[in-house]
Amino acid sequence: MITDQNSINWKKIFCFKNISLNLVGVALITLALKGFMIPNKFLDGGIIGISILVHEITKWPFGVLVLMFNIPFLVIGNRMLGKTFALQSFLTFLLIAVSMTFLDVDPVTSDPLLIALFGGCLIGLGMGLCIRSGSTADGVEILALLTTKKIGLNVSEVIFALNTLLFLTAAWSFGISTALYSIVTYFSAVKSLDYISHGLEQYTSLHIISSKSDLIKSLIVQKFGKGITVIKGERGYLPDKFDVKLDCDIIVTVVTRLELLRIKEEIRKLDPKAFMFIQYIKEASGGILRSMN
Repeated sequence: MITDQNSINWKKIFCFKNISLNLVGVALITLALKGFMIPNKFLDGGIIGISILVHEITKWPFGVLVLMFNIPFLVIGNRMLGKTFALQSFLTFLLIAVSMTFLDVDPVTSDPLLIALFGGCLIGLGMGLCIRSGSTADGVEILALLTTKKIGLNVSEVIFALNTLLFLTAAWSFGISTALYSIVTYFSAVKSLDYISHGLEQYTSLHIISSKSDLIKSLIVQKFGKGITVIKGERGYLPDKFDVKLDCDIIVTVVTRLELLRIKEEIRKLDPKAFMFIQYIKEASGGILRSMN
């Protein structure tokens, strides 16, 4: 049975696995920021990087800044990715703000290279775990998903452009050396996030073969508002039953990385034995490519 796409999935929000991933992710982000980056004025990309920059310039509390700057993206996230995603992301932003305000973490090192590498890796791992829990720890990815439709660049290119402006500002405020090390920090974070959450590609091609193809078609189109293509195929051809074959529908849909985990979870509920494979693609156009409501 398909639930209302505008309803909040409380079971997912209070899922022990998701809560655990989120808490560990926030803990790693806090360690990276307080133990490595902020004491040495190193930046990450995105909203966290902007929050660090504004914090260093104005001395406003970092926790308040990161929550304040991310709140507008919740409105976009609610429209693009659903109420469950928006609520989970808000809780992640709130946890980061609280932990950065009330937890004391002594600086681990003052070595610039260690800060860039380990600080970046830790924050990337933390963000990746938050994404695996169904939320995001930085609203800039949501902004990039919206912007790419207007200017024709993919998500990675939009994020890179935004961060370039951020690092140029850092160079002017903190000096070129700190800005260059911050770029190393950012790329360390990207690679770590890459490892945890399977890439920063905007579009992912998901192929599904299932005996319950009609239910899955309805799920993808009616609940998630995604377009599908159905390829007529044959299944069977097993080593011990090579002559046995059945007609089947191969369902193909193109989704974003943030949508992929949610769709896979729902498909598994309908058919735990469904066969799925994923192909990452750099660009897609035409058809229905809007994100989930």
